[in-house]
Parts: sequence; C-alpha cells; structure tokens
Amino acid sequence: MAEQLRLMAVHAHPDDESSKGAATMAKYVAEGVDVLVVTCTGGERGSVLNPKMDRPDVWANIGDIRRAEMDAARAVLGVEQAWLGFVDSGLPEGDPLPPLPEGCFALQEVEVAAAPLVRLMRQFRPHVVTTYDEEGGYPHPDHIMTHKVTVAAFEAAGDPERHPELGEPWQPLKLYYDVGFSRAKIMGLHEAMLAAGLESPYGEWMKRWEERPDKGERITTRVDCAAYFPVRDDALRAHATQIDPDGFWFQVPMDLQQRAWPTEDFQLARSLVDSPLPESDLFAGVRETCRAH
Repeated sequence: MAEQLRLMAVHAHPDDESSKGAATMAKYVAEGVDVLVVTCTGGERGSVLNPKMDRPDVWANIGDIRRAEMDAARAVLGVEQAWLGFVDSGLPEGDPLPPLPEGCFALQEVEVAAAPLVRLMRQFRPHVVTTYDEEGGYPHPDHIMTHKVTVAAFEAAGDPERHPELGEPWQPLKLYYDVGFSRAKIMGLHEAMLAAGLESPYGEWMKRWEERPDKGERITTRVDCAAYFPVRDDALRAHATQIDPDGFWFQVPMDLQQRAWPTEDFQLARSLVDSPLPESDLFAGVRETCRAH
C-alpha cells in the first residue's frame, strides 16, 4: 500500500494561499493528498482592497475578520491550515522607506522564526513543500521572510542534531517556489482576450514587462489544474476584505482562462529524489520513492 502523500504550502498572509497555487492544492486534495497551508502572519496590517468592505467596523476588527476569511477559504479548498503566529509587517511605502514595526515577522531572526515551522514539518511530515522565491514573488517583507524561514525549516527539519526538542526529524523531499506570473502567461491571456473581442485587463502589464524580469525561464513544473480554477476563485472571494469580486482578478472569463493557460507553474528549488525536468506533477519522483518503501 502506497504511503499517504502530503503537501505543505507556506504563505505569508491569509489570502496568499488562494492567489498562489490554490487550484493545484484543490486538485491534489481531490486526488486524496493531505494538504496543509501554513500562514505565517495574521494579516493584521493588510489593506482593505474591496471597496464594499472599507468600513470602520471592518477596520476595527481586521485581525479577527481575516482569520474568519482564512477559515472560509480553507473550507473551500478542502485543506488543513495552521498559523505560525507572527505579526504582519505591513508593506512600507515612501522614499526613504519607513522602518518596519517593532516585533513584526520580517524583523525576527530567521532561525528563531523557522523553529515553529520545523515543529510543524516534523508533525505533518510533508513530502513536498511550496513557498515563494528569494524575492518573495514580489518584494513584500513578509513574503521575503516567508521564503527565508521556509528554506531554513526545510533544511533543518530532517537534521536530528538541530532542534531535537521540536520532534522526531522528518526530511521533506522537494521544495518548490510558486511562479505566479510569467511573460508568456500574461501574453497568452492578453492575446486570448483580444482574439475573443474583449478588452484585456493586461494592457498596462504588457507595457511594463520591459522593465521587470521575466521569471518564465525558472519554470520547471506545470500542473494542469484548470478544472479547479473555479475552486480557486471561490477561495479568493472568501477573502472579502482583500478581493473585490467585481475587480481585476475576475475580468478574464473562466473558459478563456482554462483554454489559454490551464496550468499553475512552479520552480523546483530543492529535490532529494530523481524526477526528470520538465515535470507535470509536484510529486514526480516522490510517488515512486514512497512506493519503494
């Protein structure tokens, strides 16, 4: 009998799990994989991006509301979820940038902040871990810190000499970085909208691509999960303070998205198993290893 497969996705704030790799998680849940989302902060300093929720009563209870939204999204995706318990660092703005708030997640020592994640890895025993690249996907201090903490925990969890007080060692076999946007993906969606006679929401993005690096060349793994895009969108809408249901993310018709770019894309960053690239499965090589044992 094959070992139960387990996937851990480490994210900075509630809502990140629904905008990065959500359809992939929903696909694996449907296939019987155990999936745990780890949320590093409570999102207490996040903006309210849905005009309908920009109200004094929402701002007064933003921490509790974001936790309730996370629970709703978790139920939609069918995943388990755990909080690391750190405080949102906020997104500093200005020139020069103001200092980060005292005690926030991004100011923690990496080894200290990684310890609760090491404990979770040893408890949940994931075969595969996903998170952000070294730039955080985009340069939010909490996203960059999430990357650092996840890499540190991935490397420490299997070492019996490190943090023996945090449980029996467990070594995850693969670490992936989410590659949410590439030039080819945005171009594909943009051209599909124009071909359908619709106004593309990506016109300005296309103009800016000359100024930003294209991470498309990093992609090693494309997971076909178009059937679960509606689940992803339902999970996004559960984060009502962050996602405007009439906003940008929902301007491309679902059937067009599914045809133009049916995958979610990842970069394989660490692997302890053999799996030829490119891949179409985060568990490539892992399934074989688990069966062999």
